[in-house]
Amino acid sequence: MTVAAQRRPGMIDLAGKSIVISGGAGALGVAICRHLVELGARVTAFDIATADEAATAFGQLPAGLSYAQCDVSIPEDVQASLQNVADAQGPIDVVCCHAGLVDVSRVQLYDLKRFDALMNVNVRGTFVLAKEAASRWLTDERKGNLIFTSSWVHQVPWPEITPYAASKAAVNALMRGFAKELAANGIRANSIAPGIVAAGMALKSWNENDDYRRRASVAIPLGELQPVQSVADAMAFLCSDLSSYMTGSVLTVDGGCSLFPAI
Repeated sequence: MTVAAQRRPGMIDLAGKSIVISGGAGALGVAICRHLVELGARVTAFDIATADEAATAFGQLPAGLSYAQCDVSIPEDVQASLQNVADAQGPIDVVCCHAGLVDVSRVQLYDLKRFDALMNVNVRGTFVLAKEAASRWLTDERKGNLIFTSSWVHQVPWPEITPYAASKAAVNALMRGFAKELAANGIRANSIAPGIVAAGMALKSWNENDDYRRRASVAIPLGELQPVQSVADAMAFLCSDLSSYMTGSVLTVDGGCSLFPAI
């Protein structure tokens, strides 16, 4: 049975769309990629992981998903990778600037080299990929859809991840700038702001750190870690034509975390 035949009635239809997502081999990126393919998209995952590491992360690349090793902080890498996607699949419709790092330390102990490394991926890498994608659409006189991954902490202080929170505030500022400057060219830009997701470092901390689990439990009004699928669903919505009248918006899907502090 084909992927298309497996789609449930009422599901978002991404058939025919070519989507690029950075950070695609990460814990959350893998789930997003799989869901977008399930909805009919042709997806190319960019990541710094090797092809073997990506194969391990995905288990097996599903039909409709391609992988490219790419450092999004390097313009030449991004230019070449986007060109390869266009040569193989035709014009790109959606670019998801999803790649990001999180690093935990109290502010007074935060090492500047770690700070620079985080900002290099979260801010510079996001800007480079969005800029190169927009430049291609402008040159080709095509409409485009940029999606940025932010976080609920872009506006809510959370202990020990202050540089990460600052980077996500910067991501939203970049998104709004792209949206404002490129709307007349038919290029849209929006962000998704997830909460405390059951993947990666958050899940590890929840399972292994009693103090973190206590604090996080208080911060989530809906009372449980955010299901990975809820992020994938929101990303699919922003990739789809259902979001066609949205630009410059932050789609907050966080279980109420942004209501923190709880009373």
